[in-house]
Amino acid sequence: MLRIRRSTNDGVVFALSGRMAEDDLAELQALIGCEASRGQVVLDLKDLTLVCGEAITFLVRCESDGITLENCPAYVREWMTRQRG
Repeated sequence: MLRIRRSTNDGVVFALSGRMAEDDLAELQALIGCEASRGQVVLDLKDLTLVCGEAITFLVRCESDGITLENCPAYVREWMTRQRG
């Protein structure tokens, strides 16, 4: 189960914790879409414990769209790098 906590700073930070599955991506995309026009969006992945392949694709796309990924676990970053190929 993915938990999403929203906070504001110079932009909006979504702190993600738990497991990020394909079922969670639509909700997260909607939240990001609501905030994108208000400034910088940051995904804090510090407490993310497990991700699926679709989540990696989603994170790669987020980063390409200018969303900052903070505290990205090493295994997630490696998987993203491999997917970019």
